Amino acid sequence: MRLEAERISFAYRPGVDVLRGVDLTVDAGEVVFLLGANGSGKTTLLQCLAGVRTPQQGVVRVDDQPLGEFAPRERARRIGLVPQIHEPVFSYSVGEVVLMGRAPHLGTFGRPGRRDWNEVDRALCAVGIADLRGRPYTATSGGERQLALIARGLAQGAACLLMDEPGAHLDPGHQHDVLTAVVALAQAGFSFVVTSHQPNAALLYADRVAFLNGGRAAVQGAPREVIDEATLRDAYGMAFEIVEGLDGARAVLPRVPRRFSWDGPERTAGRV
Repeated sequence: MRLEAERISFAYRPGVDVLRGVDLTVDAGEVVFLLGANGSGKTTLLQCLAGVRTPQQGVVRVDDQPLGEFAPRERARRIGLVPQIHEPVFSYSVGEVVLMGRAPHLGTFGRPGRRDWNEVDRALCAVGIADLRGRPYTATSGGERQLALIARGLAQGAACLLMDEPGAHLDPGHQHDVLTAVVALAQAGFSFVVTSHQPNAALLYADRVAFLNGGRAAVQGAPREVIDEATLRDAYGMAFEIVEGLDGARAVLPRVPRRFSWDGPERTAGRV
């Protein structure tokens, strides 16, 4: 499946654009990271790609068909949105949370059947958490919840999953688990758009990166080509340096001008 945004603009208030003429294309099997500072429009772009918000200008297409022409159920069978934080009101099991992804395939008064549960089991196996099927969702870790939400998107039948900062509340081990699952699913033909504040994660897991700056897609390309010191400085308003290991692996570090030390308050004789 091919997902394409062409010259889309969006404003929450008239005259104050959050997105300005953004172009983005995501092909089957791609992992695309959206990088940029807070307020640069990453989450808004994700919501426009999902059909949650409608751009005032431009168009989002799925396989050359405008997204607005799809009925909500049809749209949901193609594109899934994985939120940053998901706190259920009730203590559903992990399997029941994933089963919610089958809603677009049920009638108004339809009830899930054996086929739907088979899709749940397939999705749980695909992300490696089949053993959590009966565990309360509220009793899982942050990383396990992210994997369950990915599984929900797979059970939904979506070929493209849009993920809003999946590593924001996870330790490095769980971030790695989630993003390696994303890469493995991309190799199986799924596509992903991932918003992130972590250039290092993009260097490790992305096929392509788009930097948003002031609501525009300022730079796009392969991670090693576009994640450089100048682009990072423009995007985040601070200096960075790129370090490279003997094996060619790269990492992004803030540029620290000097070492800071603290010797305690200055003591002056006679001062009270």
